[in-house]
Amino acid sequence: MFRKTGIALTGFFGLIAAPQAAFAQEMTNLAQNETGDTAWILMSSALVLLMTLPGLALFYGGLVRAKNFLSVMLQVAAIAGLASVLWVVVGYTLAFGDSVGGVIGNGQKWMLIELEILREGMTLPESTFVLFQMTFAAITPALMVGAWVDRARFGWVLAFTAIWGLLVYAPVAHWIWGGGWLGQLGVVDFAGGLVVHATAGTSALVVALLLGKRQGFPSSALLPHAPAMTMLGAMLLWVGWFGFNGGSALTATDDASSAIINTHVAAAVAALVWILIEKIKFGKPTSVGFATGAIAGLATITPAAGYIAPGAAILLGVAGSMVCYWAITLVKNTLSIDDSLDVFAVHGVGGILGTLLLGVFIWSGFGGTGYTEFSAMPLALGVQALGVVVVVLFSAIVTALIAVGVSLFIPMRVSEDEEVQGLDQTSHGERAWLID
Repeated sequence: MFRKTGIALTGFFGLIAAPQAAFAQEMTNLAQNETGDTAWILMSSALVLLMTLPGLALFYGGLVRAKNFLSVMLQVAAIAGLASVLWVVVGYTLAFGDSVGGVIGNGQKWMLIELEILREGMTLPESTFVLFQMTFAAITPALMVGAWVDRARFGWVLAFTAIWGLLVYAPVAHWIWGGGWLGQLGVVDFAGGLVVHATAGTSALVVALLLGKRQGFPSSALLPHAPAMTMLGAMLLWVGWFGFNGGSALTATDDASSAIINTHVAAAVAALVWILIEKIKFGKPTSVGFATGAIAGLATITPAAGYIAPGAAILLGVAGSMVCYWAITLVKNTLSIDDSLDVFAVHGVGGILGTLLLGVFIWSGFGGTGYTEFSAMPLALGVQALGVVVVVLFSAIVTALIAVGVSLFIPMRVSEDEEVQGLDQTSHGERAWLID
């Protein structure tokens, strides 16, 4: 990994003196770095990766039928690996490189060449910032796996998500977090309500429409084979989300602890509200309901975690649980769209809802961090709504183009016979459980 030192090597004496001067300069710069911040972001990076591997893999794996368990886990893991490699090669510089017209990074830091010792405006080494953002780039496309379980072809999944990460995720991340035009307009997203959840949720819905329904949907009950694994996966996601939201403060300060408190209480109240709804409607609360409610609360609080008060976080958790529950019914029952594991209804709707409510609860009168001197609640709501519309439309259109384009070379869907037998056996030659 190469870094800028500003040292020119001139002649024999330059060859001797330059390394010493460069080392002294690096030590001076590092002395200015808050090592506590760096340690916290390194740990947060590990927590976010824990969300994907194994959290998301277990959460999704438990929700599918046994014959597709390994295929789901492998897709999540392979997408995370592929996205990580692409992030190093070119993803980071597209998302966080110097802005070209507010649209995309300039590409100069491909392969992570010429990283700064400290990222400008931060107390972090740029390599630490790269690592943290890499984990976001890995989990975002992996979230979409829940929309196409049981029927998507593995080769198509990898090709689609690779291109998606560069053409959807990286531009949106740049627009909001990398100095791009939406951020300049005032769109706020603390940890990924738009960048992560709205992009993945919207794209998942588009793919579910293009791919078509699973055999048996909606007439047959396609029940989870291992709710205990789903519950365990949700618990790992919940804990890992502390790194997701708390790490997005990018400092080991009150900003991080406030974000974690808000994250925890939003998830807790959302999970409780979800099982209360189940108790009222069906007479029994379920573990899958508790897990799904927690994820809905986490997705909803994500864009607002560092900007609002704990009381507002509780309200966001309640709203997220109720609205996402309704969204599942709307998508599956009313619209009959087989978004198999409710990626849009939970992640997409949760992220969008939290982004919009942020425009209200950021007000200092509600205990939030307050509006800037140039904005007020109506303007903030309008700007947040603009961000939602732009991100949703962009994600939907580009996703459809990528999905169809890749399908010209690799079919999107497995055959009917392969779907009946299960993808574990037909796509990967394995079985999760060998029972004599």
